[in-house]
Amino acid sequence: MGAGRVHWDSPVREFLPSFDLGDPRISDHVTIGDLYAHRSGLPDHAGDDLEDIGFDRSTVLERLALLPKGPFRVSYAYTNFGITAAAEAVAAAAGTDWASLSEAALYAPLGMSSTSSTHADYMARDNRAASHVAAEDGYAVADLRQPDAQSPAGGVSSSARDMARWMAMVLGRGMVDGERVISEDGLVPALTAQTTRGSQMGVSARPGAYGFGFGVDTRLSGRVILSHSGAFSLGASTRVAMIPDLDLGIVVLTNAPPTGAAEGIAASFLDRAELGADSRDWLSAYAPVMVPLTAPVGHLAGAEPPADPAPAGPVENYVGTYDNGYFGPVSVAAVDGSLVLRLGPEGRELPMRHWDGDTFVVHPVTENQPAGSVSLVEFLETSSDPAMALRIEHLNDDKLGVFRRMD
Repeated sequence: MGAGRVHWDSPVREFLPSFDLGDPRISDHVTIGDLYAHRSGLPDHAGDDLEDIGFDRSTVLERLALLPKGPFRVSYAYTNFGITAAAEAVAAAAGTDWASLSEAALYAPLGMSSTSSTHADYMARDNRAASHVAAEDGYAVADLRQPDAQSPAGGVSSSARDMARWMAMVLGRGMVDGERVISEDGLVPALTAQTTRGSQMGVSARPGAYGFGFGVDTRLSGRVILSHSGAFSLGASTRVAMIPDLDLGIVVLTNAPPTGAAEGIAASFLDRAELGADSRDWLSAYAPVMVPLTAPVGHLAGAEPPADPAPAGPVENYVGTYDNGYFGPVSVAAVDGSLVLRLGPEGRELPMRHWDGDTFVVHPVTENQPAGSVSLVEFLETSSDPAMALRIEHLNDDKLGVFRRMD
């Protein structure tokens, strides 16, 4: 933006002509700012389900066109891949890729030598924090989350020192150590309210707002607070919060799933710095808010199997390949007499356990299906053999989880 090649109100199609959100009016007019403010009409966390089963960035962005849309520029719905699409447009305007652009335009000028937008750089560092997840005796090292597909939104690795440099730049309106790193005209709109978010609980409550990638809210003192959280249920939780009027900020980086610790520590610090004491017990306040982020999902999670289930049909009735325009093909195979569901471009396998009649369950463990999750797989149209369709519960949030038999 400092070079004048791109602006918050630049249409994405100016730089990515093939970008498509499935609605001609939205596709033609959606701007970089619309995507960073999460007001494009995409559903909440659009595309995350594709990333969960192994699809890359270009495939996810292409298939956003197939999702149902809400009203354009009316409501807030957070989307990692909305931000990613906007970042791709900015990188295209600069004639490079996002990882290279973020390094050249931000990390290198700020001296953020421990920061990168690629997972490979994180893995190459000897001094890195390992992700952890809850275990029976506390916490255990988790399988690594590979977030390159949505790197502009949630794939940056960094250090406390580097993040302090970044906060100094934000609080300095693009200046650090007397030198301009980011254009003030480009930065300030990001730090001001562009859309409202959440519901206002009562007439005395303050409505929440969102800028271009920043939460913009009002503290008890009347001062503005800029903030954002980030979290992986597979083992990371972060919080950054700044009060520009006080030239004050804090970043909290943790290597465990979200429990409210990062948010509570940040809130307590700001209260003590501004007010002299905590205004409330922040850890206790945030903890219940975070529980749903790591709770098992699926309506059968924690349920006991039927005591007297109807028998399944012959295995060969279910075996086959089933297609879906959004998720692509899945296959059901018989392995040693049991059924296995294979998902995504890599054919990730999920053993299928019979539940009742023509229904089975699988136990996915992904960023959006924490440990203990249960997904019902229902074979449909079974009056004729073989089954002609199946529905997968954990892929059906947007009512796109029905697959039709191909063979």
